[in-house]
Amino acid sequence: MFRQTKTLALTAAMALALIAPAAAETDPTRVAYRSETIESVDIAYREAGDPASPTVLLLHGFPTSSHMFRNLIPELAGDYHVLAPDYPGFGASAMPAVEAFDYTFANIARLMTAFIDHKQVDTYAVYLMDYGAPVGFRMFAAQPERVTGFIIQNGNAYEEGLREFWDPIRAYWTDPSQEHADALRGFLGIEATKWQFTHGTQNPNLISPDNFWHVQYLLDRPGNQEIQLALFYDYRTNVAEYANWQALFRQHQPPALLVWGQNDHIFPAEGAHPYRRDLTDIEFHLLDTGHFALEEYGPFIAERMRDFLARSLA
Repeated sequence: MFRQTKTLALTAAMALALIAPAAAETDPTRVAYRSETIESVDIAYREAGDPASPTVLLLHGFPTSSHMFRNLIPELAGDYHVLAPDYPGFGASAMPAVEAFDYTFANIARLMTAFIDHKQVDTYAVYLMDYGAPVGFRMFAAQPERVTGFIIQNGNAYEEGLREFWDPIRAYWTDPSQEHADALRGFLGIEATKWQFTHGTQNPNLISPDNFWHVQYLLDRPGNQEIQLALFYDYRTNVAEYANWQALFRQHQPPALLVWGQNDHIFPAEGAHPYRRDLTDIEFHLLDTGHFALEEYGPFIAERMRDFLARSLA
């Protein structure tokens, strides 16, 4: 009797083991971790949802990666096709040396467009955060008809949003000397990384340290600081595009959801308000948190996104 019961239990366990992978493959909220070679660069990305559904493109900020969207993706994947790539030099994507790759926002935006073309995505709504804003706005400027809506989270397109935090970076723009470059290296260390995730939050003790430990590991890779300094310097070209982007906002009027951590010292709330000057269909929320608003307001942002996407894509 014992042997028969044990045999039945093993048979059931084997059946479950066979069923489980099949069930996982049909679960639309399950995230797949993939990589594609785009123009000789391996681009890592997270993907979930049915590719036949409307696409939501998630563009991460500095110094993180698609990891910042780890909890948001399953919240959207039941109804949408979700793509979250890592830029070159970030996350699990390839990190060509700064001498071997053009680390500019224009080039990264072009590469991200090549990525969605490779994924056969025609139109998409786009979540823009920090560096994701100039990447996404450049993609929009090149092909505005493809963008079905913006979700804007602490990503700048207005001079009002560049306050005293940016003074040492502005000095580097004016004079890209070794002295000015070295003055910015402190922003690539662990204390600065922790500060980015915890400053302005309601309860820093509830921010997972997994965020800054894995980010710092990536920043500490040999050659990565030079990549980040190249992007710090190139950020000046985004500011030069602000007026053009604003004109395109007024011309095309994409629907927008703004969910902004108002205590952010890098991109303060002064940079959020001007969007209402140029976008008429905008839902506007200032949140009591810092730079990485998803860490404290993830459920709220997911709920507002689902409502916004259902409304704007109807």
